[in-house]
Amino acid sequence: MSDRDGIPLEFDGEPHGSQEREPDAQKPKAPWLKIEEAIAALAMGLICLISLANVVVRYLTDVSFAFTEEFSVFLLVVMTLVGASIAFARNEHIRITFFLERFPRPLRIVVELLILAITTLLFAMIMYYGATFTFDEYQYGEISAGLGYPSWIYSIWLPLLSLVILFRVIEHAWRLARSRRAGNAGSHPQDGGAK
Repeated sequence: MSDRDGIPLEFDGEPHGSQEREPDAQKPKAPWLKIEEAIAALAMGLICLISLANVVVRYLTDVSFAFTEEFSVFLLVVMTLVGASIAFARNEHIRITFFLERFPRPLRIVVELLILAITTLLFAMIMYYGATFTFDEYQYGEISAGLGYPSWIYSIWLPLLSLVILFRVIEHAWRLARSRRAGNAGSHPQDGGAK
């Protein structure tokens, strides 16, 4: 279902807090989105458990699990990147909408597509340089300072999760482009509306 400009009702081009969206306009969750949510929740839970265990042990014994910082930082990066992927899948990523809200509706999609193109470039660069960094760590046999594990085990997730984010950004751009084309086709019927 779309509005008079052909923009789907689930397109979040309205000011945040606007009550124009219908409550049933939410899309059903895809299985891979549930997997991403589970990975993010698991990473958050593990960070909490590691931090809690570290605090309790330090309080009771004056001994610190300093080596666990390695796992906590890794899990924080995983949680952040998976969370970004989820945000793009749901169209809930952080953006400054002050100007976007004041543009005419058709221009909002164009601006949103431009923003998504810049985002695609950014995560493509993160993926490329993250892969280069990971390969260098593997090639030179670098090990982590705390536990002595190969460093590439931690850094390989940066390009892999950037690829997942790229997929989500491109998927979102595809939906916007399709809604724009559908809006243009619907607003200028050339053949009397028969398709």
